[in-house]
Order: sequence, then C-alpha cells, then structure tokens
Amino acid sequence: MIFEESWRWYGPHDPISLSQIRQAGASGIVNALHQIPVGALWSVEEIQRRIDLIEKENSTSTPLKWIVVESLPVHEDIKQGRENRDELIEIYCQSIRNLARCGVRVICYNFMPVLDWLRTNVRKELPNGSTALYFHPLDLIIFDLYILKRPEATKSYDAVDIKKAQERYSNFTDQDISLLKESILMALPGDVKGFTLEKLKLGLEAYADIDENQLRANLIYFLERVIPVAAQEGVCMAIHPDDPPWSVFGLPRVVGSQSDLEYIFSAVPDVHNGLTYCTGSLGAHQSNDLKALLLNFEERIHFVHLRSTQRNKDGSFFEANHLEGDAGLVELITIFYEISNRRQKQGKTALPMRPDHGHQMLDDLDKQYYPGYSAIGRLKGLAELRGVASAITHLKQQYNS
Repeated sequence: MIFEESWRWYGPHDPISLSQIRQAGASGIVNALHQIPVGALWSVEEIQRRIDLIEKENSTSTPLKWIVVESLPVHEDIKQGRENRDELIEIYCQSIRNLARCGVRVICYNFMPVLDWLRTNVRKELPNGSTALYFHPLDLIIFDLYILKRPEATKSYDAVDIKKAQERYSNFTDQDISLLKESILMALPGDVKGFTLEKLKLGLEAYADIDENQLRANLIYFLERVIPVAAQEGVCMAIHPDDPPWSVFGLPRVVGSQSDLEYIFSAVPDVHNGLTYCTGSLGAHQSNDLKALLLNFEERIHFVHLRSTQRNKDGSFFEANHLEGDAGLVELITIFYEISNRRQKQGKTALPMRPDHGHQMLDDLDKQYYPGYSAIGRLKGLAELRGVASAITHLKQQYNS
C-alpha cells in the first residue's frame, strides 16, 4: 500500500457523512475540532469525544480512524509575535500532548497570515459543466483596489498589471463583483462567520510592520518551542505550504518554495518538524519542481495532499482533474511507491494521503458544500489516485518478481 487513503471530514455538521466516506474507500479521517476557538485548549475530553464519534459510534466491518489533525490552527498573535505568544504557545503544546495521549500523532497546520488558501472564483465553470476553484492575479488586484480599497494597494503591484486590472474591471458585471467578493471573503472551514471587509482590513493592518524576515523569525520562535514537545510525544508536525505560494494583499508569506523549506528545516532540524506535501499549493508556482521537492524532503513529509493545478500564461490557475494539469501526479506516485518501500523497511506506516479540492459536479452541483470539498469530485479524485497507485504497485511487483 503506497498511501493510507484518507478523507477530510469537517465534523458532525459536514454534509458528507462518515458512512459515505467509508463507501468512498477511505479508512483514515482527517479532522479538526473546529468548534474550539483558535488559541483555546483542545482537551482530552473533547478529543476523545471526536474519536469515539469517528471510530466507535460508526464502527462497522470497515472501520475508520482519526489519523491526521487538519488543522490545529496557530493564533495570529503567535504569527505576529505579540507579548502573549508564550502563553498561547504553551496552550498549543498542551493540545499536542493531549492529542498524543489520545493516539493522534500527525498535525497539519499553516503559518499564513490572516487568510488561509485564497481563490478569486470558487465556482469557475469548466467546459464540461462542472465547477472548480480558480485564481486570477488581476482579479485579486481588482478586489484590492476597488472593493477592499486598501490604502497601500497600489504599492503592491506593477503599474502594467494595475492598468490591465482597470481594463478588466471595466467589463465586470454586478454578478462578477459579487462572486469575487464572496470568493475572497469566504468563511474558512469551521468558521461560520467568515470575513467582512472590515475584519479583513483590521487583519491586514495588524501586519503593517511585519515583513517576511519578521514573520519567518516568528515561525522559528514558534517551532523552537513546539517541536521539542512534539518530538517527546512522538507527534509529527506537518506545515502546509502557503496557497497560493506568494504574497497577497501585501502580506508576507514564508512557506512557498524550496529555499523557504530548507530554511525552516535547517533552523529546527528535528525530523518531527515536517511538511504537508501539497502538490496543488506548491505546484501553483512554476518555479517549484515538485519532483525535486519530494526527493529533497522525503524524510520531512508526514502528510500528503494530492491535487493538480493548471497554470495559464496570464498567471491564473485552476484546479484541474487530479491526473491532468501541471503536477504530474502519475510520476510523483511512482516516486511515492519507492518511498513507501523504504518506509516499510524502516518499520514505518504508509503516509496518510487525501485527495484535495475536487470539482463540484453531477448531483453535487445543486448541493451546498464548502468549495473544493464536495463528495463526488473528491470521490472521483480518490478513485483515480487509487487506480494509479494500484497499477504502479502491480507493474513494479511484476517487474521485480
């Protein structure tokens, strides 16, 4: 088995049930306690209650297991290096201890300021009628200049791009503006309130004096205190790359390239300081070599997100079918086959993997899902990935016999 096939589940309020996830063929659940405010403690009682829901109350002949936390969020005051960060970091460390006590030992998290992953259209219609997540750099400029009206916005963009954005904006309809606003201010998973323009402005203002160097220093400060606890508890921390892997709204981002990752891992060399290898986030930037990143950071990869983006000449990209686009997942899964063999010889378990950001399609087009996380699109992605993994395993074993 190359991967432990997994599925992101948003908890009891997710429109996709655990029974449906089981039918999709996944055995690992990727989950978080979204009901707990960022910065508050994840108690043993709350963690165990969720484990019981996933593993005991829904036990059948094909049991499920909570294997990855996604995410244990990092408070903005830690990212900003505020005076109370030590107190918040200690709470974070205790949550790690509590998760380990309950047997959950892979934690995905990110260090993106203010925003999580960002798209300018969460319902881009594709030629076949399904919808995908989409990002256009000019639409981001349009939002920044004409909707958010950030005072320093013009300093973040090239004059040529600003002119192109102005021309593009002149053809926008009210519907285009509404969709752009909705897409960027979309609530994060588990956040029913979402962003308002004012909330976003306040978040951006808090980073006015924080550049990449300072944010990177704040990340290392966090890791130097968290990783020893994780190592002691046998917990693997897996940082998620920035998505997209470049600055948005003038915010610094420091987890988007090979040099970024080399810095993070050399500053805190313990192997428990690891990576969520997300082929979509890293693959959105043409300078990232996904194959090289996989080989260079093999020992640091604790969790895998497989999806593919299709980059366009104008700088835009959309979420392609899993086996299409620029990621080259067939070749990457072939490399993962060799990695899985090495891990097996070392007595390690298969890496947890989940299909990411599926298209909304078929009957799901008329249903309400968090964008990118509909049932059928991810089922299709998981089936395609499973098929590739099975074919590679069969051919490799046949060749080596």
